[in-house]
Amino acid sequence: MAAQFPFQLVDSFMVAPDVRHLRFQRTDGATLGFIPGQFLQIHFEANGAPTKRSYSLANAPSDSAQASDVFEIAVSYVKGGAATALLSSLEHGQSINASGPYGRFCLQDNDANARYVLIGTGTGITPYRAMLPQLAKLFAHKPLQVALIQGARTEQELLYGDEFQAFAQQHPQFHYWPCTSRQDPSRYPRGLRGHVQTAFAAVELNPTSDIAYLCGNPNMVDESFNQMKELGFPVPLIRREKYISSK
Repeated sequence: MAAQFPFQLVDSFMVAPDVRHLRFQRTDGATLGFIPGQFLQIHFEANGAPTKRSYSLANAPSDSAQASDVFEIAVSYVKGGAATALLSSLEHGQSINASGPYGRFCLQDNDANARYVLIGTGTGITPYRAMLPQLAKLFAHKPLQVALIQGARTEQELLYGDEFQAFAQQHPQFHYWPCTSRQDPSRYPRGLRGHVQTAFAAVELNPTSDIAYLCGNPNMVDESFNQMKELGFPVPLIRREKYISSK
């Protein structure tokens, strides 16, 4: 069994009508080493039995040693969900146990691509928020481009959309493409009506120079993966992580 660590809730706020952002701090004096793109598991009891849920880290490590005593996650409301009941009612100062980090949905040091195409829906966008400081450092050292394609039903559900747009304004190499399926987007210059695949033509996907990341709804991940294979993307250059809402 993975070692568990105590964390205390120190801040929280709503980032969408049904999504809460939570910030935890480790209380045992140790640090948590992680890489942007990794996830933690929250451990708790449901109906008298031990259980766990996985959440991608929504923040970057606090220093260059890839260590921090803080982690942030975004939690979607799932009707009847045990994790929802726990995390939606958790008050500042209360504690949970977590283990990790886990996962390899990370930018690789040996990548030789000209561009990253980062695609996410729902809380599947959180790994890319964690990657922003890392991308800023990469922009300073190599001629890299990044296209972030985010999908949601409405502009209200574009998690961290204003942060991504602000980052795009600060870094000309970063291009933010929000896609909303139930309304015409108006707040963002590159906003499109439709699902994330709507933006594929606009960003001009290129299998010879792009590495793609897919994170979020399993149907979106599968459909986008198949479209990219049809465009000629080698499978190793399509990195995937599916988010399944579990109770």
